[in-house]
Amino acid sequence: MKYTQAALDKLENILSESEYIIRYERGTFQSGWCLLEQKKIVVLNKFLDTEGRINTLLELIPQIKIEYDKLTHESQKLYENITCKESQIIMQF
Repeated sequence: MKYTQAALDKLENILSESEYIIRYERGTFQSGWCLLEQKKIVVLNKFLDTEGRINTLLELIPQIKIEYDKLTHESQKLYENITCKESQIIMQF
């Protein structure tokens, strides 16, 4: 995946289509993000650049509950790609 604003927008769409709210806030996040599961809010460190934001979302998305049926076709394909790569990395270990 290229580190562009368009790629970041696509990743953010996966979360927003699953009714997560994405906020960029200042804070001391160990991993660059914080998840408030009860309220479906993802808080990302606002000081991350585009590449950092994309990498953080690529790490985060497979870990949270995404409502696959609510995703658009384009988002479903991207989500499958992300989760497939994540499972391949786990299998290598």
